[in-house]
Amino acid sequence: MLTDDEKALFKDNLSFEETLAYAMENARDIIALGFDVKKTFLYSDLKYLSGHFLMNAWEFSKLVTFNQVRGAFGFNESSNIGKIFFPSVQCVAAFATSYPEIWSDEPSAVRTKQLGKIQCLIPMGIDQDPYFRLVRDNAHRMKNPSPKPALIHSKFLTALQGAGGKMSSSNPNSAIFMTDTAKQIKNKINKFAFSGGRETLEEHREKGGNPDVDVAYIYLTYFEDDDEKLQKIYDDYKSGSLLTGELKKLAIEALQPVVQTFQERRKAVTDEVLESYMKPRRLQWGGNPNPKPKEDKKKEAAEKKPEEKKTELPDRTAEKSA
Repeated sequence: MLTDDEKALFKDNLSFEETLAYAMENARDIIALGFDVKKTFLYSDLKYLSGHFLMNAWEFSKLVTFNQVRGAFGFNESSNIGKIFFPSVQCVAAFATSYPEIWSDEPSAVRTKQLGKIQCLIPMGIDQDPYFRLVRDNAHRMKNPSPKPALIHSKFLTALQGAGGKMSSSNPNSAIFMTDTAKQIKNKINKFAFSGGRETLEEHREKGGNPDVDVAYIYLTYFEDDDEKLQKIYDDYKSGSLLTGELKKLAIEALQPVVQTFQERRKAVTDEVLESYMKPRRLQWGGNPNPKPKEDKKKEAAEKKPEEKKTELPDRTAEKSA
């Protein structure tokens, strides 16, 4: 879901044409992360909202009062009515009935209870939590009730200045951007990444550093997959055997290939590739590691039990006769 409508509603200096163009660039960024086109549907609110999705949004808006959204989002009498309606749009993105095209080659003309029963898992930034609390409170009240969505709250990546710092596009030294060169990444981390090290080499060797506030280490917690290696880095830095410069070097070496790979993938996202991800179509679920409901698994387990007992009997008989 690319909320280009929200951007224009909440920022008076942006037009809907501008936010739509930004959304298309964001879509290219998402594709460059490596999502499987067979299992991924990207959409712009400004281009996709219609049919069952819009019907869900209108129905959901009838369930929520102005007092509720005013308390949740801080609206007042001066808020434009687009802002007030937008939470309904954001919320019904969690309903399977909003996307009839992705479930079937011949989607139903009406919203169905069968699709309504499909639960949604939402990975999101913590700032999006008020929207989906509304969903969890009201999903069962829809015409086709849906289960409460499950939420995964993701952390914001720390600014280079550390805790309290804020990443900003107006300050190029506040963050590592996905457009940065390898040289820029190296310079930014060496010069601007907040350090948990001591003032002098001698003091650092004696007392150790603080990896919990060190931005280079914090970045490694996101980009280093080996937990044992990460723990060793933590322990070595805290003991003083690993220096700040050495820790920053590890972070640089972890970040540079990630950004380079992203940039190479993004160059390959042509207009045709973008269209293939954004076309409403049936998605392919093959490869799901857990495709069967729990009921089917229990049934299979029950059917296997008699066979397992039969294989054990000969061994027990042999023990008794001996």
